[in-house]
Amino acid sequence: MTAPAPRVEMIDSVLTVSGEVDGDSVVALRKQGETLLNTVNVDLVVDLGTLKTASSVVLSLLLCWQRLANRRGVSLSYRGVSERLASLAALSNLDDQLSGFSSGSA
Repeated sequence: MTAPAPRVEMIDSVLTVSGEVDGDSVVALRKQGETLLNTVNVDLVVDLGTLKTASSVVLSLLLCWQRLANRRGVSLSYRGVSERLASLAALSNLDDQLSGFSSGSA
């Protein structure tokens, strides 16, 4: 069975990330997200509730989007963060940089 291809889409002010992100798919997904981020001037929620993976690749992707959003004056907050991804962020000392990742918010 083939893993679901990762996707990012924006509806209103919610950026939804879904599927399985890996080293082979992360660059294309990053570019898709950056294209969407470059079209908005409002704060966004990044919904990770349908994301199937939790890895350093995902954290890297989110940090790239966070840097772009910061440069554009857009605030990102995260919802639907899995316990595993929140734990990985905490172990990497990144949970404070990603709103919605700190303890108790997963």
